[in-house]
Amino acid sequence: MSDANIYAVIIGSEILNRKRVDKHFDFLSQELAKVGHTLFASFIIKDDAKLITDIYTLIKDDAKAIMFSFGGIGSTPDDLTRELSAQVFTEGMMLRNKQFEQDIIERIGERAYPHPIKMSDLPRDAKLLHNPINNMSGFYLDERYFFMPGFPEMAQPMMLSIIKDFLPESKKLHTKSFIADTGEGMLISLMKDVPKEIELSSLPMMNNGNPKVEFSLSHSDDTYLALYFEKFTNFLDFKEITYRLL
Repeated sequence: MSDANIYAVIIGSEILNRKRVDKHFDFLSQELAKVGHTLFASFIIKDDAKLITDIYTLIKDDAKAIMFSFGGIGSTPDDLTRELSAQVFTEGMMLRNKQFEQDIIERIGERAYPHPIKMSDLPRDAKLLHNPINNMSGFYLDERYFFMPGFPEMAQPMMLSIIKDFLPESKKLHTKSFIADTGEGMLISLMKDVPKEIELSSLPMMNNGNPKVEFSLSHSDDTYLALYFEKFTNFLDFKEITYRLL
């Protein structure tokens, strides 16, 4: 799915109350960029059943969605991901994954009961995501919904594996940018003429009270991109507006 809409769902009240700093967003976005992908949306949400369900449902309703979900797959009362993902993606059906059950028993023995063993209760048809740190697996559904631990040192190798195995390399994205000594309002008419398939970014700024704008266009076809980018630089030249190419 080269035109996928890639979502990150970072679950953890401890991030929102600043007890921990999120490390998933930067790592995932950087690794996706290496293969020509970008995030479509990213959510940081608390451990709230309704909120998690609503976000998962929103993503499920996107036919082009690929989801990286972090956190909530443990065995404590605030770990809601396994049950809620089953409700949203597999009509509530959960089954004991025998391989994961055995992995838990081999790792912690009798301490697996009564709580840790419940981590092996997964949504129907879930497959395991190997955790190279301690073999306490994540899981995935339909080869596009991926559920990982909240710990970055465990989630990061899983992300790399997912990107390698499930995300085809996208077409290389070319970007042309400038910073101009003008407000973005001067460029709006030209912006309206840019085709939707060309990604447009306009970031207004102020420098000692003077308006500036950082502007960029991106597309996989560098020649096609240059055709539209030159309309902006030609306009700036015509208006004698100073700009700097990036």
